[in-house]
Amino acid sequence: MEIKVALEKDSYSIIIEQGLINNLKAYVSDVFKGQKIMIISDDHVFPLYGKKVKEQLKDYQVNEIVIPHGETSKRFDILPSLYTQLLDYHITRTDLIIALGGGVIGDLAGFTAATYLRGVALIQIPTSLLAQVDSSVGGKTGVDLAQGKNLVGAFKHPMLVLIDPLTLKTLDPHFIKDGMGEVIKYGCIKDKHLFHQLLSYSSFDDLYQDIDSIIYQCINIKREAVEKDLFDFGDRLMLNFGHTIGHAIEQYYHYEKYSHGEAVSIGMCAMTAISEEMNLTKKGTLEKIKACLNLYGLPVTAHLSPNDLIKAISLDKKNIHNTFSFVLLKEIGESFIYKHNYNLILSLEEV
Repeated sequence: MEIKVALEKDSYSIIIEQGLINNLKAYVSDVFKGQKIMIISDDHVFPLYGKKVKEQLKDYQVNEIVIPHGETSKRFDILPSLYTQLLDYHITRTDLIIALGGGVIGDLAGFTAATYLRGVALIQIPTSLLAQVDSSVGGKTGVDLAQGKNLVGAFKHPMLVLIDPLTLKTLDPHFIKDGMGEVIKYGCIKDKHLFHQLLSYSSFDDLYQDIDSIIYQCINIKREAVEKDLFDFGDRLMLNFGHTIGHAIEQYYHYEKYSHGEAVSIGMCAMTAISEEMNLTKKGTLEKIKACLNLYGLPVTAHLSPNDLIKAISLDKKNIHNTFSFVLLKEIGESFIYKHNYNLILSLEEV
């Protein structure tokens, strides 16, 4: 399967193919004519796939940077080390960085590619469900500060995204749940048929028979949003359903208790509880969302008071003139923007 993201000079293809990681050479050589490649990966993913990838790219000069896995590695102060290693390997503006890993690696390697020498080419090879359905597409990259997530970032579109769903077979179930939070989000905001399809399976193992199609449907929703709204001020904001509260939950627990997808799941429930109470969302929508989240083992509450989250939310990069563009649902598959300050969240007894 192939999806083309049409962004004029920044256009690129996304390839979804079982076993693709064993057939990288043709795809990479088609878009990259330089000599040197630096793979950026982590200590979970590189031992699994690094050798295969390097064998496929043996016609190039290839080296790797392998960092500790997890969100705590996606921090601003790791960047000088990455830049130094790129300089030591003499990576130039005609060379290539490959992001091999999940969402953390995609964000970090992408930001590194955007800022090193004012920009070098990037290919994304996402290996987690969350990265395959969401974060590898659209050009958002970033690193975290102590005050919050993705507060330093840049838009850096890859020249190619290569997705091999077979990599999901090696994922810990925790990371499957993480990705399913984003998959369910897409059904909520844009595609009620996808949402009900997700409800029709008995488990993720059951869903996996249709994984290529599920990934395709999610990416296609994001592609449409990105093509209409490259810099995240209009249609693309819909992709943030559950994210304002979700990011605050992640930060509150120092990125140690809830994964991104889990935190977003809680955020989707919290915002829908608010909007149903305000009669902005069709009654019963929250229960449908909870049923889908429960099916895939995702949490629906963090048992936090709203006051616990207010400080983190006030630092969110979507805070413009003390007003947030909250994403709410009219019903499953239909979303809209509701502008309000963070006091909206205080109407909840807990999140």
